[in-house]
Amino acid sequence: MKIKKAIIPAAGLGTRVLPASKSVPKEMLNIVDKPAIQYLVEEAAASGIEDILVITNRGKGLIEDHFDHSFELEANLAGNPSKAKLYESVKECADLANIYFIRQKETKGLAHAILAGRSFIGDDPFVVLYGDDVIINNENPVTKQMIELYEKYEKGIVGVEAVPEELIHLYCSLGLTDIPGEDKLWKCWQINEKPKPEEVLSLYAILGRVVLPANAMDMIAEGIAKTPADKEFYLTDVFTDMGKAGNLLAYAYDGRHYDMGNKMGIMKANCEVALDHPEIGEDFKAYLKELVKTF
Repeated sequence: MKIKKAIIPAAGLGTRVLPASKSVPKEMLNIVDKPAIQYLVEEAAASGIEDILVITNRGKGLIEDHFDHSFELEANLAGNPSKAKLYESVKECADLANIYFIRQKETKGLAHAILAGRSFIGDDPFVVLYGDDVIINNENPVTKQMIELYEKYEKGIVGVEAVPEELIHLYCSLGLTDIPGEDKLWKCWQINEKPKPEEVLSLYAILGRVVLPANAMDMIAEGIAKTPADKEFYLTDVFTDMGKAGNLLAYAYDGRHYDMGNKMGIMKANCEVALDHPEIGEDFKAYLKELVKTF
């Protein structure tokens, strides 16, 4: 079955990037000239996704406004031939895909946020693009890479990257088994969330993208129902259950990953994207060369 739906959880509080996220959603913080979440929507659309559900919460109406038409602005730009490119970029932003919004009324973690999209997903497989994770590959979008693997193997796919050993405790650690003929794809049989040293299975962690069958929603709902109200049910528990049943693969995707939930990730994203930017790339490179001489 072709995957045409995606969920972008964007309900986090953004505490790691305060005070910038106090009044501006962290998903709306810019990477050069576009907010971070636009990179996710563009990636999904370039991968064949037609319907995107963004999970937000209170105070994030700016995200919805960004993907709507701004008729006054568009009319102003359309009337000025020198701003034709700006006009197209502003107009196209609202036409990338069918974009829907729903609020997660309580902050109860990633699994709870995704479950808010249960009626949107219905009986279809779907992609989750984590709201903090911008992954850039303009030639072959990561979501497209993973959809192709799902269609080939008909199993859930988690996108992974290698994490430094001293940082693995901040993420999750995956138990992996080689697949003959594949060098970036593994069977995944266990996931340990925020592992202690003795719980580290590998230095691969899930970062930013997953492709799931529709029944993952039922698994999330069952897990949340069994979890005490004062505890969080982790999405990785669903992945582990899928892995134990032989229904989960881990894929080391091809793309540049930026964690937009922390300050260093934001700075790396802006620097590296600026260096590749067609308008400012060469000037910015020259600026950096001169700047480093002063430090």
